[in-house]
Amino acid sequence: MTSPAELSEAFQKSFGGQPRIYRAPGRVNLIGEHTDYNDGFVMPAAINFSTWVAIGPRKDRKFSIRSENFSDPAEIDLDAPPARGRGHWSDYPFGVAVKLEQAGHRLRGSNLLVRGEVPIGSGLSSSAAIEVATGFALLDSSGVKIDRMELAKLCQRAENEFVGTRCGLMDQFISCFGQAGHALMLDCRLLDYKLLALPADVKMVVCDTMVKHELAGSEYNVRRAECEEGVRLLALELPEVRSLRDVTMSTLERFRHKLPEVTYKRCRHVVSENSRVVEAAEELEQGDLYTFGELMRVSHRSLRDDYEVSCEELDLMTDLANQANGVYGARMTGGGFGGCTVNLVQASRVDSFKETVAKGYADATGREPEIYVCSPAQGAERVK
Repeated sequence: MTSPAELSEAFQKSFGGQPRIYRAPGRVNLIGEHTDYNDGFVMPAAINFSTWVAIGPRKDRKFSIRSENFSDPAEIDLDAPPARGRGHWSDYPFGVAVKLEQAGHRLRGSNLLVRGEVPIGSGLSSSAAIEVATGFALLDSSGVKIDRMELAKLCQRAENEFVGTRCGLMDQFISCFGQAGHALMLDCRLLDYKLLALPADVKMVVCDTMVKHELAGSEYNVRRAECEEGVRLLALELPEVRSLRDVTMSTLERFRHKLPEVTYKRCRHVVSENSRVVEAAEELEQGDLYTFGELMRVSHRSLRDDYEVSCEELDLMTDLANQANGVYGARMTGGGFGGCTVNLVQASRVDSFKETVAKGYADATGREPEIYVCSPAQGAERVK
């Protein structure tokens, strides 16, 4: 894990001067996938893998950034910023700076060094972690005070409008509001949330398939458009429907004949997934991890069959996990088409679980998976 003293020393070698140090966590989503941009319910937890940034002031209005995870540095002029990203890793932090400025928050020029612990491209939201860490650092070092909700929304806007990914608010929200020892159930319409304690004898184990299919980026936006088409068609019959949050399963079945089959399946996933999140929160509060785990399994099947964002490797990893001893439940997490599964595992069985899944996956695919044992972590903060 990152040492603030080491990061400070690395910053001094790159830029000179004593920096301030900030961190923001990645996340895993226990249940509630592709529901956030449909005004639905999600259940993320911040994880103990963070993106760290060291920041120091400049005398001009340039924003210069380097990353220990990428070889190419980048720079923008805050007085003449680009309108949108260029397909570069720096689009995420630069987009945040641009959106903060557009919102009326004048930033001082800064040098910034990034160290990312969140595995990139694995579905653990390294993008939101760098967005929130950068935004938190830029605002604090510029003496600008805004609340965490506004920061989360501006980071989401950066990813939507500057980077070009039409994500919901979940990832930026949990990176800002995560609580150690807890997941939370977030209502993505009202932005209310409920903290849900995770038992100390249960671990969140994330298994990375080590694949990311090319469909991932483009199909994410396609799925969102398909949901919006479902809302448009349903609203012709029911004007009160503003998003799939407003649709029940009985309503969806009643007007199924109005929807193309693919649109219906996309809607069915979202509507049923919202119900699963609400039920899962109740089961977690009551300590029924077995029922919670069954809801995770049903969620995965829905993502595979109705939303069609799983892939052969994710299905294999999930099947291997569900056959292992000490597992309550397993499912894909993140956008899909590769990336990770999330598994709730009895703490005493974690080592044997890792061995079983890693061997089974390697034997079947020839790939060695990365497996991370995660703890629910605190949201963004200044460290030094």
